[in-house]
Amino acid sequence: MDRNLIQTKLESLRRCVERIAGKSPSSVDELVQDLDLQDIIALNLQRAVQLSVDIASHLIAETDAVPPATMAENFAVLQKLQIIDPVLAERMAKAVGFRNIAVHSYQAINWTVVFQICRHHLDDFRQFAKAVAQRLQ
Repeated sequence: MDRNLIQTKLESLRRCVERIAGKSPSSVDELVQDLDLQDIIALNLQRAVQLSVDIASHLIAETDAVPPATMAENFAVLQKLQIIDPVLAERMAKAVGFRNIAVHSYQAINWTVVFQICRHHLDDFRQFAKAVAQRLQ
């Protein structure tokens, strides 16, 4: 396992999450009206999800587990490997769903959902990073 690579990705993930946290608006209306804020948050959420998937893929590659067929399945495999718990696996899989909408259908982003992610789900990424860091020890 390339620990340096995973740690570099964990640091990038931390920066993305902190950037989102630092730019999170106080209301949905503020987010809806500020195109620059939308771009900063959406881009960093996309990056956070992609980094999480990349990290998961690296961890899975070091095992005998069957490689996942989809990005979201990476987190189900990590659950089976007892790296993350079932609740976190489900939340991370949902984050992949957001990422897919953001990448493929930017116009269809529901900014109320993005606001809720900023307010209530950034800890999902932090918990994921913590679980991975524990695995590296």
